[in-house]
Parts: sequence; C-alpha cells; structure tokens
Amino acid sequence: MKPDDQLDLTPEELKEEFTRILTANNPHAPNNIVRYDFKDHCYKMKVGVDQLAVHFAMDGNMLHKESDEAKRQLAKLGIVGEVISEHTLSEVEVNVEEDDADAEGEPDSAEDGDVPKEVPAAKPQEAALRNQFNFSERASQTFNNPYRERGTSTEPPPRTTFSATANQWEIYDAYVEDLERQEKLKEKKSRDKDDKERKKHIQPVETIGGGDEINRVNKSIKIIERMVNQNTHDEIAQDFKYWDDGSDDFKDGEGTLLPLWLFKSDKAKKYSVTSLLFNPKYDDMFAVGHGSYDFLKQSGGLVCVYSLKNPSFPEYIYPTESGVMTLDFHPEHPYLMAVGFYDGAVAVYNLREKTTSPTYKSSAKNGKHTDPVWQVYWQENDLDNQLNFFSISSDGRVSCWSLIKNELQHTDIILIRMNSPAEGDSTNMNLDLACGTCFDFHKTIDYLFIVGTEEGKIHKCSKHYSSKFLDSYDAHHMAVYAVRWNKFHPRVFASCSADWTVKIWDHNYSEPMFTFDLGNAVGDVVWSPYSATVFAAVTDDGRVHIFDLSQNKYDPLCQQSVAQKKRTKVNHVAFNKHHPILAIGDDRGNALTLKLSPNLRKCLKEKTYSRENEIAKMEKLLDLVREPEYENK
Repeated sequence: MKPDDQLDLTPEELKEEFTRILTANNPHAPNNIVRYDFKDHCYKMKVGVDQLAVHFAMDGNMLHKESDEAKRQLAKLGIVGEVISEHTLSEVEVNVEEDDADAEGEPDSAEDGDVPKEVPAAKPQEAALRNQFNFSERASQTFNNPYRERGTSTEPPPRTTFSATANQWEIYDAYVEDLERQEKLKEKKSRDKDDKERKKHIQPVETIGGGDEINRVNKSIKIIERMVNQNTHDEIAQDFKYWDDGSDDFKDGEGTLLPLWLFKSDKAKKYSVTSLLFNPKYDDMFAVGHGSYDFLKQSGGLVCVYSLKNPSFPEYIYPTESGVMTLDFHPEHPYLMAVGFYDGAVAVYNLREKTTSPTYKSSAKNGKHTDPVWQVYWQENDLDNQLNFFSISSDGRVSCWSLIKNELQHTDIILIRMNSPAEGDSTNMNLDLACGTCFDFHKTIDYLFIVGTEEGKIHKCSKHYSSKFLDSYDAHHMAVYAVRWNKFHPRVFASCSADWTVKIWDHNYSEPMFTFDLGNAVGDVVWSPYSATVFAAVTDDGRVHIFDLSQNKYDPLCQQSVAQKKRTKVNHVAFNKHHPILAIGDDRGNALTLKLSPNLRKCLKEKTYSRENEIAKMEKLLDLVREPEYENK
C-alpha cells in the first residue's frame, strides 16, 4: 500500500545517495577559557574543552531479553525462548486474564515453575522499512565522562598546654638561648647564600626559552610589553623623537645633553660596565658587557642585550663564569657577538639560538690568552672564507681567531714588546713583552692597525709583519685605555689615557695634532659617525665631554655630569649611527642614553655632510696645526 503523503520519485532520484558527515566538535563551545592555577599561582588557558552537546535524553524501561528480569517476565507469560510481537503479547495478556478468572483460587503455576497452557505461536510479521527513500542513517555518540568529586580536609593544628613558673633566672636563660639560636640561623643563611653563589657561577641558569604554551604567544607578549613600556615612558619617547633645546640659538656653539632611558638589571648591580656597543644593523639594539676591573673582586660576568623599545628588561641575558671585558658585533652577521673574558678566554655567542651557552669558546686545550682580554674586533673573512676576529690581551699577544667547524683556532699575529725587536736582545725576547690594552683596525687599509699599551705607548702595526712595528709613538705617561681611527679621515686617530688627556694624531707624524686635558682619568673616547671633527669622551668623575674641532679647537662644546650618584665612574661611551643619541655605561652596571642638542649635531640636522666634505674639513684643521719641525717620517 502506498501512503497518501509519499512523494513520487524517479528511479534515479531513489538511487541518489546523500552523505552527511557529523563532527564531534561543538561549534558553540568556548575555546578561550582561562582558569587560575593555584599550583603555579598564575592564570592558564584551559586546553581541553568538553565538546559534548546533549540534544535529547529520556529514561526508558527496556530490558535485554537475555537478562534475568526479562526471563522471569517471559516465564510468567508462558513464553520461553520465543520472540513475540506486540500483538501477540496483548493476546497472551488477554488469555492469561481469562484463565485467571476461570481458575480463581488456584495456585499460580508460574511460581511453581510449571508452564501454563500452550500459547499459539504468533504469525511472524515482516518488519516495516524505517524509511522509503533508501536513506542510510549513521551516527555515533561520544562517551560521556563520569563526574568525579574531589575534596580535601586539612588537619587542625596541634595544640599543647604549657604552664610554668617564671623567675628572673629562667627569663635570662631564655634570652641567652634565643640569642644563640639567632646566631646559628645567621650562620646557616650565610652558608646557604655562599652555596647559591657558587652553584650560580658553576651552572648558570638558562633564561631563554620556556614552555610550549609560552612560545606560542611569545611574540605577542613581547609586542604588548613594548606597547606598555612605550605608554609608561611616553614623555621620554616624545623627547627622543621631537626634543630640540631652544636655548641653543642663544649660546655660542655650546650644547647640552638630555637624559633619556636608563637601562639596568637586578643581576648586573654588583658589576661594572666594561663594554658598550650598538648593533651595526638594528639601530635600537645595543649590548652591555658586565664585569669588574678590580683584581680582588672577580666573580662572574654578564652580557645584557637591550633594546630602546623595551627599557625595563634586557632582550637577552648571558651569564658567564668569568668577568666580561669586551664584546663586538659582526658587521655582516649582526647576530654573532664575540666576547673577551678576564680569564683570557674568548667566545662567540649566537643571538638566534635559544641557549645561554656560547657557540664557540676557547679553552686551555685549544689555546687562550694567559691574561685578561681587553678588546676583540671582527675582521673580513680570510682566504678560506672563514669568519675570524682579533683579540688583544695583557700577555702581549695580538691573536687571530678563526671559526672552523665547531671550534676556535688561533694564530698569534704579533707580540708587543717593550723595545723594538731590532733594538732588543734576541736571548730575552720573551721577557720584555708589553701589556696590550686596546687596538683598532684601519677603516680602509685592511692590514693596518694601531695598538695601545699599559706603558703609554702606541704602536702602528701590520698583519704582514709579525716581528716589528711600522711605527711607535710616545703617546701618554700612563696606560692607554682606547685608540680609535677616524671614521672619515684615513690618517687621523684619537687616543685617551689615565693621564687625563685625549690626543688627536696623524699617523704620519710622531707628535699629536691636538691635546686636551680633561682633569680626570679618561675611560673611553669615540668618534661621531656623522662628522669627522666631533668626538666624545668620558671621565672617572662622571662627566661626558663633547668636542667639535671645527667650531672650537680648545674647549669642549658640552661638559656635563651624567652620573646618577656621587663618586660614580663613567667607563664607556658609544654613538648611535642613525639617531642623535649616545649611550654611556658606569661602574654601577647602569647604561644611560642621552640625546644631543642641535648645536652638537648641526651636520646631522642640516643633512649637509658627506665624506668628501668631512675629509676636507679635517684636512683644513690639520694644515692649521702642523708645524715645519714635524717632518714626515
């Protein structure tokens, strides 16, 4: 029989199958639930979300035909082992009721286990199709996890009843015992502190990396942190971008320095800033080396890489077993950083790697300096196209380190001696080694470099001659702290020393072109990247001196105290190549950025400088100060 409401479909439509795929994911389930973790004391995102959605639920009373209850009911109805339909079941129930009415008062046969009169077998009926359109239904139901309740109960604190009679002697004894207990506790704390310091230096704690959940949002967190810092230091950011000292228009060429961000870390409080350098590619990034110049206060060291976008915390922290004395970024690979240590070792760190250990490090096995390494400097690749850098140490050696596979191989370029090897005796050549303190390589002549010594002399050397100097200058009366080639003029370099002086040299002449007495030991001197006549120097009294030889050949244009506290020494200074700022480092582990006023950066502000103009400007100054007796050597 065809129902009245049945659709008339063609055989092709009847054969067509409609496939419907059901997924177990609930589209309305939340995916960003955050719960507070009492174990770690922080908020964490909940990873697992219950995707089960119950659309219909009804409690039924169906029994399995093999169960005991079903068998007892079937036995009561007189049907054993047969499958009956609803119609047959209703007929059986009617017959049972009639039999019960006829034989009223007789014992129930079902209870005795006897089968009542036979029931006629039901006529099997064909099961009707569930649907008439060849529709196949497929469904699955996920397992509903049972709920569990968990509870804990804390034990009440123990209680004791104490009573005693107090007198003067018992009070005195109690005070004595308490004093002894406090002294023992102080001794234990001091021992634990010493053990922690020892373990920290032996096994440095890695500060880079984290869990998988943190790594997924690490970049977003860093951006948000920088945004928060920019809002916090909004006034400093505005000064960095737009500040111009209007009073410079009324000054005779003099200028000022505006303090900007102060960079410091809790881990670097007990160290001094021993090196400071801006990254050659990323103009907002600079590295600070932390160590100690005091021989009796040598413990560990630290390298902190900061960014101007986040002054609150370093981008990278590298703890070291020995004090850091110097560092340098590779000009073509800005993620490679060479570091020199107080124990004579050198190392190369890769900022891309998520580890605090160096990629390359020298040791006593593969060779290292026997005294502190005072400066390192990257050079162009050698003939085998291998990365290499130079180092200078107090042991009198200038060494070249090549990065070969997974190790550093060194070659001694020159030995710095008190006297020229030609003048000295060849029998005691190893006894008259001088202490090298600094060096710098020429900007255009690849083989030429100058070396400063602790005796106050400056030697002009070549990579091609390892047995003698090209020239020597009696530059200073005390140790030379820094020598810098001019970034524009090929013959000019500057030097500073502990004898309070900064001197400007032409390497073809044995006498300095300019000499400036700054009234205190000069820790560092650096040339400006935008002018051949501008340089900056820092002194131990916490002052920064800015000179412009084209405007004033005798006095600085700016002489400003930048120390945060009294008796703070400023050790190092560095110019930024793209922004009119400079960074200074002191002996308390702090790094401070300063912005130059318009009078101190006229060339940068007017954008009129070029290499040819700067060379001509310096050459004009040299012609004014040269005298006939300074013959060309």
